[in-house]
Amino acid sequence: MEKIGNFSASGFNIGDLQLFSDAVDERTAAMLAPCAVLRLEAGEALSDNSGACLYIVLRGSLAVAADTYTGMDDGTVSKVLPGESVGEQSVLDEASNLTAISALEESDVLVIDAVLVWELIEQSNGLARNLLRLMSFRIRAANALLRRRQKLGEFYRQLSMVDSLTGLYNRAWLNDLLPNMISTAHESGAPLSLLMIDLDHFKRFNDQHGHQAGDQALRIAAQVVGAALRPTDFAVRYGGEELMVILPDTNEHLALLVAERLCERLRQAVIFEDLRCPLPHITGSFGVASLALRQDEHGLIATADAALYRAKDAGRNRIAV
Repeated sequence: MEKIGNFSASGFNIGDLQLFSDAVDERTAAMLAPCAVLRLEAGEALSDNSGACLYIVLRGSLAVAADTYTGMDDGTVSKVLPGESVGEQSVLDEASNLTAISALEESDVLVIDAVLVWELIEQSNGLARNLLRLMSFRIRAANALLRRRQKLGEFYRQLSMVDSLTGLYNRAWLNDLLPNMISTAHESGAPLSLLMIDLDHFKRFNDQHGHQAGDQALRIAAQVVGAALRPTDFAVRYGGEELMVILPDTNEHLALLVAERLCERLRQAVIFEDLRCPLPHITGSFGVASLALRQDEHGLIATADAALYRAKDAGRNRIAV
């Protein structure tokens, strides 16, 4: 980084600088005249050892990275072109620049220290208006970026709660949401039921038909379960070949009817659409449980799981309550 002169000798027009658009007078020109002009080589970083300063690109372009001190550094880089400025925030809050600034190409940069910026603002209403417009634009852009990040973060949070194979919710979702559902049910006095489903002899199915066929069987089972539920119900891949269905506002009698419908639809499910292949069928064993007074999520799952094992012990492909 090399000082190559001052603004008066640079040959650049004040009116071409965005902050000074429609705000040029003799006094402003005289105040800017002695300000240093620095030349940066491509890739060279702009040092802020002199404290808070306003930097205006006269020639070339600068790359401004996200805030590297406050945890907002996410790889976002802005480009500053001739006539544009950077460093306004550091001047306003009298702090050193928190952004990493470097030259994208050989660039000439006008440097205005914070004290002089304030003097220019005090003597020029036009400059003050331009600075307010610029800061308003920056705030709007930052808010829009923050909203996009929040939406993206929520998208990835939701994605992390979905099982990639079946498209059903996963254990992370269950651990996060089921306690709240149970708390809501207890507070409102509404019923809540839970189905535990285990695909019968799934290890044997994998051994006979291969793991790809096993994955396909799991996907088909998930589709069967999901298609048979109400919009207010929830299907979860609990683990391996175990699925779970949460039925809010559903008593034990209605939950049993849902389990019977699912059990029958699993029997009818087609795993291989290619008719040249044998058509193995999948069946499921079901455990049904309804939320008891003062029961928590662990107790409800344990009750449904115990019912599931009774269904398996009784011969599988059936339901136990």
